[in-house]
Amino acid sequence: MTDIQTTIQDSGVEYPKSAPANRATEGPLDDSETGAVKPSVDLGSLRVEPKRGMQLKLEVEKTANRAVAVTLEYDESTLQLQPFAAPRSSGLWHGIRAQIMEQILQQGGKAVEQEGPFGPEVSAVVPVQAGGKFSTRPVRFVGIDGPRWFLRGVIAGKAAIDADAAEVVHQMLRSVVVVRGTTPMPPRDLLPLRVPATPTAPEAGQTEA
Repeated sequence: MTDIQTTIQDSGVEYPKSAPANRATEGPLDDSETGAVKPSVDLGSLRVEPKRGMQLKLEVEKTANRAVAVTLEYDESTLQLQPFAAPRSSGLWHGIRAQIMEQILQQGGKAVEQEGPFGPEVSAVVPVQAGGKFSTRPVRFVGIDGPRWFLRGVIAGKAAIDADAAEVVHQMLRSVVVVRGTTPMPPRDLLPLRVPATPTAPEAGQTEA
């Protein structure tokens, strides 16, 4: 979705959790917080609510042959999702934002911290390369600390600059359910993602919700 790569490193400092005050009721939800079961696309550690016209793609790390991110595309906007294991009592997002901003600046982009609907976020302009040409693209990095998990979202396309388009993507993010599971995992480890089961097999890693 973006040509810029960012990593989550252990800063060795414990931070409080960062999430909307109504996260446990309005989402993104933990699977233990869900009420009536809604239709969803099962991606292992994530469940995504289908939306007419939305394209869903799993991004695969070829060297390890594993899915490392989910990208939702809708009406010229994209939302990339990555779920990570996190401590029970402390959060990751407050310590990660500065790392993201530093990495973007090192790669020739621009980044500032601002307040958004999910709390503090990083608004950035990142360098991209397409067809042998270099350009820039506005993106927003958001983070939500949940119970024993951390969900990072990267918003690009129309939703990065248009308020109406952003509201639709925000609702898509709110509707996501994180399935942490009971397997012990070190904080900052990516939670396992898998290709959804469909009646007819889609092209590798891609389906329409």
